[in-house]
Amino acid sequence: MRKTVRRMVVLITGFLMGFSVVSGQDVEAGKVVYDKWCAECHGIDGLGDGSAATTMLPRPRDFSQARYQIRTTGSGQLPTDDDLRLAIQEGLPGTTMPGWPNLSGPETEDVIAYVKSLSRFFGQGDPPQSLDFGSDPGGGSEAIEIGAQAYLTLECEACHGSAGRGEGTSSPTLEDWRGFPIRAADLTEGWYLNGGGSVEDIHARVLTGLDGTPMPAASDAMNAGVVSPDEVWQLAHYIASLGSAEMPTLRDVVRVARVEGTLPIDGSEAEWEGVDTFYFPLAGQVIQPPRNFAPTVDGVYVQGLHDGVDIVLRVQWHDPSESPDPAWDEWQVKFMNAIDLDGDSLVVDSLEAPMVRPPDALAVQFPFEIPEGTERPYFLMGDARNPVYLWTWDDQSGIGAGRGRGLDSVEELPEDPVTGNATWEAGRWTLYFRRAVTMEGDGLSFQEGTAIPVAFLAWDGSSGEVGKRNSISSWYYMLLDKPASSTVVVAPLIAILLTGALGLVLVRRAQDRERG
Repeated sequence: MRKTVRRMVVLITGFLMGFSVVSGQDVEAGKVVYDKWCAECHGIDGLGDGSAATTMLPRPRDFSQARYQIRTTGSGQLPTDDDLRLAIQEGLPGTTMPGWPNLSGPETEDVIAYVKSLSRFFGQGDPPQSLDFGSDPGGGSEAIEIGAQAYLTLECEACHGSAGRGEGTSSPTLEDWRGFPIRAADLTEGWYLNGGGSVEDIHARVLTGLDGTPMPAASDAMNAGVVSPDEVWQLAHYIASLGSAEMPTLRDVVRVARVEGTLPIDGSEAEWEGVDTFYFPLAGQVIQPPRNFAPTVDGVYVQGLHDGVDIVLRVQWHDPSESPDPAWDEWQVKFMNAIDLDGDSLVVDSLEAPMVRPPDALAVQFPFEIPEGTERPYFLMGDARNPVYLWTWDDQSGIGAGRGRGLDSVEELPEDPVTGNATWEAGRWTLYFRRAVTMEGDGLSFQEGTAIPVAFLAWDGSSGEVGKRNSISSWYYMLLDKPASSTVVVAPLIAILLTGALGLVLVRRAQDRERG
């Protein structure tokens, strides 16, 4: 009896608030699902203020206002149930919203009904209807060229930058409807695009906009005759051409090819064309405080060459700012005020500018000696018992080397012979390390044909990342090719492949725990 009364109260409340319940959806049952899986981020009342919300950018959705980014409906309109269902089942790439494949069909339907019950805007008037997105006129080089012009016409580069990496001049000033800072999407990493990275997905986002963000709907410009419907499709093809919709295949072993002749220490793209590139995802360091809940750098691209005497590593990563940069002061202050710094703090001057502008930085870590089996130092820069050997760089001090006994304990090795340089261009750092394959004294001597543990750490100065607040990878492996004339016999790497991503799994699990 009580259950029936409670259900009637929920339904009557929903009617008064204006939302409609679709047949087969149970609002009360949806609340149970919501409280278990959603409230930690979105809050008990759906205001986007859950206990984990301050660790997230962009912030969780405030359901009461019904501003939804990913829709098949027009700008400013409510989403359809199908839109909500897709977001729940598949998540929202580029945000902390995961997919929930663990929910059953009825649970998904019920939580859709409950989420709609949290806003008075649902149920007012006719049910939302998906737009007719028209037909794709086709891709190809001509379409991409026209789309590139539409990119300029619609001033997309102001936020996303000329290269599409989120490095536009307006990028440091962007904020959502609640005043929280928000990053311009990196269009070159389609697997992180909110709503999907296919041409069809991109077209839908461009046409409808992302409500509650600075991303406008191109439908307004289309209706005003600034661009044609075909040009919006061609813009989608251009954006898709900037990168891949799929994350690069994760390979656990960096193959460092052996070459005869001159090693390209800081050569052009052409000199490194054809050299195998290895992608490694990075995650915020959330094991030791102060933790980094909303990191900027999400991956590194690594290439390597050696000639038997020297080894060169080329590391690239995306970062929209060349820190330190006063143009990004506004972002640094807003970001550090919005995010949980986990004990860290922001100090500003009388003009509300940051007193400290950290540089961008990156470190490559190895063990000091090639281990036997799968034994490796602790992946958070080692410890007192088993330190790591570091190649370091930052935008102020340049290249160096160190002995790491933990994230907050790094001893410089000024006599280390590692050299190199770095350049920033259009939202991407390109960093070169060069050192002799073998060396005397402190430091690792590489061996051809032997798998050597390697890991990567990165810091974005414009987001106030210093010390323990960084992005970090798991341990992976690096393998220097033997001379082509030799008979190459590589020991089985089964154990390596099984354990290579262990550290990253621990990071991901720790992040999940932090988010609820």
